[in-house]
Amino acid sequence: MSIEEVRQYCLSLPCVDETLPFNDTTLVYKVGGKMFAVTDLIDHDHVVVKCDPDLAIELRDRYEEITEAWHFNKRHWNSIRLTGDLAPSFVYEQIYNSYMLVIRKNVVPKALREDILAMIKQ
Repeated sequence: MSIEEVRQYCLSLPCVDETLPFNDTTLVYKVGGKMFAVTDLIDHDHVVVKCDPDLAIELRDRYEEITEAWHFNKRHWNSIRLTGDLAPSFVYEQIYNSYMLVIRKNVVPKALREDILAMIKQ
């Protein structure tokens, strides 16, 4: 799976911003100003996504391509290796789950959260 596929999928989701807040190579995808996915323009063999803590552990145990995300809160963030055997649809599902988790738990004010959720349902 290529970085361009990850980029296009992330940017296809409503209200997503692509930013470079840390350096010139680390792409950060945000919704409502909050991160939900991170990848790198140079070392683009993985994508980091937010995950429910219990599910994060389950996914790490089940798939060798999924590990704790380095430099992130290990309880909430997984790193998914894109060069492994995981199907693109599975990776997209993890990105989407991260996106929805961030909207539901981190996006404030509530009115913005509701506006974004309304766009998704259309």
